[in-house]
Formats: sequence, structure tokens, C-alpha cells
Amino acid sequence: MYTLFAIPNCDTVKKARTWLAEHAVSYQFHDYKKQGIDRATIEHWLTQKSWEELVNRAGTTWKKLPDGEKPTDAEGAIRLMLEKPSVIRRPLIESDGQVVALGFKADDYNTVFAG
Repeated sequence: MYTLFAIPNCDTVKKARTWLAEHAVSYQFHDYKKQGIDRATIEHWLTQKSWEELVNRAGTTWKKLPDGEKPTDAEGAIRLMLEKPSVIRRPLIESDGQVVALGFKADDYNTVFAG
């Protein structure tokens, strides 16, 4: 079973959810806005992806941050992701504790979810 971590009103997430539905990929939806995220989960993701990969620097949340609040290391990124989960690149899809997809690209999804 897959878990899709995101916020529902994100355009990229909507594209990913449409792709998953069209390809009959089942998943649970984890809504950062309603369910939040905990330090242990973020730290686990950081064993697989760098904090630079996890933080969405193209998003509105990042762009609105004053330069002094933008992290320069993993600990700063963890604090930011806990405080503002919408800064986490989305969607992040996990299966059995492993990050299998980050963001949405149809070609990548074809590879990850083939079969």
C-alpha cells in the first residue's frame, strides 16, 4: 500500500492523483494540513533523500520566507518542514517506509508503478 503525503489543493498533487486513479494505483492520502507531519517521519525521509530534495524551493511557501528563515542545513530544514509542512516537495509517495516518488513526472510514475 502506498501513502501519498501532500496537500489536496496543490496542482501537482492533483495531476499525480489523476495519474494514479487512471492507472488503478491504490493509496492512502496523508493531508499535511489536517494531519501534520512528525519529526520521526521527516528524519526517516532524510535517510533516503537530502533535505535539499525534500524542500520545495519553487513553491509559494518558500518564496515568501525571508532569507533569514531559509534553512542552510538539515536541522533547519526539519524545523521548517515541521512548522510549515507545505514547504515539503509534493507529492511524496511512500511504500513500506521507502520514498518511491517525490514530485510528479508521468515518465517516473510509469517506471515506479509499472506492473
